[in-house]
Amino acid sequence: MKTGIIALHFGEPAQATPEHVIPFLERIFFANANLEGLPTREAKERRSLELAERRAPGLIKEYDEIGGSPLNEQAYAQGRELGLELVRRGHGVHVYSAFQFTQPLIAEVVQQARADGVERLIGLPVYPLCGPSTNVASLDGIQAALDELEWNVDFEGITGWHRHPTYLDMRADRIRQLIDEREIDFETPGTRLVFSAHGTPKKYLDEGSRYVEYVEEFCAEIGRLLEVEDYLIGYQNHTNRGIEWTQPDVEEVIRTIEADTVVVDPVSFMHEQSETLAELDHELKEEAEEVGLEFHRVPIPHDDPRFARLLADVVEPLITGQDSPLGLRLAPCRCRPAAGTVCLNSLPWEKAVRV
Repeated sequence: MKTGIIALHFGEPAQATPEHVIPFLERIFFANANLEGLPTREAKERRSLELAERRAPGLIKEYDEIGGSPLNEQAYAQGRELGLELVRRGHGVHVYSAFQFTQPLIAEVVQQARADGVERLIGLPVYPLCGPSTNVASLDGIQAALDELEWNVDFEGITGWHRHPTYLDMRADRIRQLIDEREIDFETPGTRLVFSAHGTPKKYLDEGSRYVEYVEEFCAEIGRLLEVEDYLIGYQNHTNRGIEWTQPDVEEVIRTIEADTVVVDPVSFMHEQSETLAELDHELKEEAEEVGLEFHRVPIPHDDPRFARLLADVVEPLITGQDSPLGLRLAPCRCRPAAGTVCLNSLPWEKAVRV
């Protein structure tokens, strides 16, 4: 049976121009249009365009400042490495890369998989922490494309995988590497670790999203690996709609923290993108320096050779139909309670990860 794996990413525009940025933003705002309770599709489309045109100049400026987003290039590289790793393990699968908001869009990649004769499809969101507008929505995007094509292919999806021990080690090691290179010691008074997580609208949490639970769980485990108990969590919120988001804002954390030096780790990301290279490296760094803080940002380990291996660990049980030799236990996903959707988050930690 020919198996296709679609690695799912956010995506960012290839060019920092209104022609590329406005449609990108329109897709994002339309995908989350229910946050404002608009009554019709037409109203949602009008509002999405309005928000996109308002946000576009600032985002274009950010892309110009960082020299363009490297997200898509890094995503393609991750897909290639995952494919090579699965071939090394003896699995003749094809790995596709698809993006939620830039080309190739999810629907386009699903069409390509069908044209390639794929008989079984696996969706793998490359988002570290499961959220409704990322992991869940990207798998919903595959299902919507299948429905549109009336393609009755076997489809399975994986949502949460941040508990994988190798992933935790990989992120902790990247922090260790930075503090070793810059001679930083968390035991030094005035030196603090700050985790910066992408924010989410409070409405999603009220509707049952466990995103904040996953953020707190993940940060606690990284803190344990680093033997750092005194850390803070802030959220990178986008307040375009004037609705409630997760708190506290990471900007507020930086403005009020009692410290001389801060090390900021962007825990929600597996690519460098505008939200790391612009929001953190430019905007947050400026705020930190304005209040007298020495600022250090942990780079994303997007090209760590362990990453392809851990993604292969997660997806391999779906390819083989057998339990993971590492003891990773996938269980039906509670965030996306659809048939064939599994994750590492549904079971208690000690039962989900036995290595």
